[in-house]
Amino acid sequence: MRVRFSHDFDYKPTLQATIGYKAGMELTVKRECGEQAIAAGKAKEVKLVGRPDDGAD
Repeated sequence: MRVRFSHDFDYKPTLQATIGYKAGMELTVKRECGEQAIAAGKAKEVKLVGRPDDGAD
């Protein structure tokens, strides 16, 4: 899932680890992380645009 963070967000995948994302970052994150950030109002999902079909099969 690709998201753009509007605010700083700390994701805790385990009790011992924290991953910090800064406002303005746009990157691919685990779905769980993205969903938590969106639910907290700190990120928005970025829709990926597929590659155009070049017609070569």
